[in-house]
Amino acid sequence: MKIVVTGALGHIGSRLIRALPAFLRDAEIILVDNLSTQRYTSLFNLPGDGQYRFVEADLLTAELEPLIDQADVAIHLAALTDAEASVRDKDRVQRENYTATRRVAEASIRTGTAMLFPSTTSVYGPQESRVDEDCSADELNPQSPYAETKLNEEQLLRSLADAEGLRMVVCRLGTIVGPSPGMRFHTAVNKFCWQAVMGQPLSVWRTAQHQVRPYLDLEDAVRVVGFILQRQLFDGRVYNVVTENLALEDITRMIRSYVADLTVQLVDSPIMNQLSYEVSAERLGSKGFHCQGTIDRGISETIEMLRHCASARQQRNDEGSLKAE
Repeated sequence: MKIVVTGALGHIGSRLIRALPAFLRDAEIILVDNLSTQRYTSLFNLPGDGQYRFVEADLLTAELEPLIDQADVAIHLAALTDAEASVRDKDRVQRENYTATRRVAEASIRTGTAMLFPSTTSVYGPQESRVDEDCSADELNPQSPYAETKLNEEQLLRSLADAEGLRMVVCRLGTIVGPSPGMRFHTAVNKFCWQAVMGQPLSVWRTAQHQVRPYLDLEDAVRVVGFILQRQLFDGRVYNVVTENLALEDITRMIRSYVADLTVQLVDSPIMNQLSYEVSAERLGSKGFHCQGTIDRGISETIEMLRHCASARQQRNDEGSLKAE
């Protein structure tokens, strides 16, 4: 099997590419990334049993058919993903994310390649009750340009599936929690873990403390990709992928259990008007996939990693000071 992963060096991608050889032995794995975030370290220490090839390419301009030709699946992770920053740079996020998805989809159609598209549970926005994939379009209420664009991309893929036979599946992922070689810290929980370990107050949106959101352990995110690939679940449907629905106060309580002297600072946000919403993942459960991770574990692993890095840095600084003396 040949698998193409766009955005392969990012937060999800850098952990996924390490797991793919275990899901599909002897698979050829093409890693595509434009290196705009310079996450070169995501390529370090890849598993020895993986058949990898890295291609530096910009999806907005590159010839994609030669990359995707003869591939069984294109996993399209590449995107500008910072929801809060998308408010300040709406046009760029909408233009680049949508265009990249359209180009990957069109190349997939021409080469007969299936496409796995990760969307976001943020497309649901405020809801009065637990919501699932069968809610009407009128009930969807994305609260950021990033989420709006994901919804538009979903609609594009459905239209291409109907009109041109694109084989695809959409996974609406909860907010990712957990470490990876290419992780960033603009998502809420990762940012909180960083602030806690660095001794900084957690910058919590003023209206968000009691609001419930869907979260996804990164290990579960990786597992669901393996599940879809092994079962060839390219049925054109949308699947929610959620480990737990939790209030923000639950998250801060978990972090406090690992960082006792935690402080919280309330801040304003351009998208702080979101209300609570819980998301059901029963459709995916009916196919046989059930999340096995916990958000507490993802937080614990992230804090442990950050502490290890901080400790190693302090040790190097201390050794440097001794040499100087």
